Amino acid sequence: MTSLDFLCLSPLIILAAAPILIMLAVTISRNFRFTYLFSLVMFALSFISLFAIMPHVTHRFGTILVLDGFGIMFLGIIYIASILITILSYDYLKEHRGEKEEYFIMLFIAVFGASVLVMAEHFVTFFLGLETLSISLYVLIAYLKSRDECVEGGVKFLVIASLSTAFLLFGMGLIYAETGTMNFRALFPFSGEMVQPTLLMIAGFGLMLAGIGFKLAVVPFHMWTPDVYQGAPVPVTTFIATVSKGSVLALALRLMTNIQGFQNKTIFILISAISILSMFTGNLLALNQTSLKRILAYSSIAHLGYLLITLLTGTSDGIHAAIFYVAAYVITTLGAFSVISVLSVCERDTDNIVELKGLFWTNPWIATVMTLALLSLAGIPITAGFISKFYLVLAGVKSGLWILAFILIINSVISLYYYLRVVKTMFIQTDSARKVHVSPSSGFVLAVVAAGIIFLGILPAWLTDIVDAFGFW
Repeated sequence: MTSLDFLCLSPLIILAAAPILIMLAVTISRNFRFTYLFSLVMFALSFISLFAIMPHVTHRFGTILVLDGFGIMFLGIIYIASILITILSYDYLKEHRGEKEEYFIMLFIAVFGASVLVMAEHFVTFFLGLETLSISLYVLIAYLKSRDECVEGGVKFLVIASLSTAFLLFGMGLIYAETGTMNFRALFPFSGEMVQPTLLMIAGFGLMLAGIGFKLAVVPFHMWTPDVYQGAPVPVTTFIATVSKGSVLALALRLMTNIQGFQNKTIFILISAISILSMFTGNLLALNQTSLKRILAYSSIAHLGYLLITLLTGTSDGIHAAIFYVAAYVITTLGAFSVISVLSVCERDTDNIVELKGLFWTNPWIATVMTLALLSLAGIPITAGFISKFYLVLAGVKSGLWILAFILIINSVISLYYYLRVVKTMFIQTDSARKVHVSPSSGFVLAVVAAGIIFLGILPAWLTDIVDAFGFW
């Protein structure tokens, strides 16, 4: 390997080194605060290292990994989200008993797997990145083993993730048997518009689509999402909703763009159907929920349905819209879950909508951040969510996806009901509302996400200019 290879791999090297150093430190002495501060520094170094790599895009590591502008944008989003989740995790876990340093070890391993997914250009790295991420999540979901719901969520995720892995591997095997290659770019001659797909190719791509669908939690592979969201500790749920799904979507975008899957009629129809079903199912099932986590779980199913439209555009506008939407969705989802984390107590998480009653009158700042996050998820103007949906609809219309764009708008209107129901609850006056103390670190996270939601909603050009400055593929 050359010095340039090592430079371009520096984010992964830092992420791989961090858990090893934490394990060595734990063998000497356990110090949760030190582990937390060290984790913050290492995630920050991973993010800073991206700036050193920028002059060298696009750089390939044989046929298995690629670091390009697309990858750097998604890695940047992942590392910023990881820093904020680390801060939330410290405040969330410090009141819990038991040994907590291993939590950050698993968090680093999960982010490492997500980073490999973003850079993957080969079935081998695709599978290794996905499994590294998934196995880490088994542990993180069930980390608070004293809570029955956490263990239950971990077991459910283990079973479903194992099943999706089986689908994925079988699909990869069928495609390799037919094409003799596992590199994304080399698959294009077998999947283009003028190619008549064989039975093996159809079955292979169908199984792979099922495997990816499980990880993205789109319909009909969404069954695990509400239970796992509700059972997992709040910071872990935040990680699944942002980093995990964002990295898998980046992988799906890279795969679809390389094989030009949007030109294949069968693939196009399948993804369109999954997108439409995910939008309606996610929003309709969220209407009568009383659990905040389950509302956000069904909401995430709908939002992933929106994002699937970008897989079908086949244009740079679609890729740009996907990057902006993921950035806006990550910062918005972080806002909603950070409020739940702040309101949660050691024994259990704040989850029922009723528990937010009167929040505005006792904790106006927390209620304001939650309101901003929910309005952004609904796509209300001057929020990041509105601009991201606008770009998504625009990219869809430019590509002739009028039906999908129209259904997106309809579902955005449907979602207003359950988002505004939560907002209304926070503004109801009651004597039972409790005053919550917000630590400086959690207050910092709340301020960052609130500023991000407003800033991306009012001045989106700074991010779109950065995206436009990069060349994709």
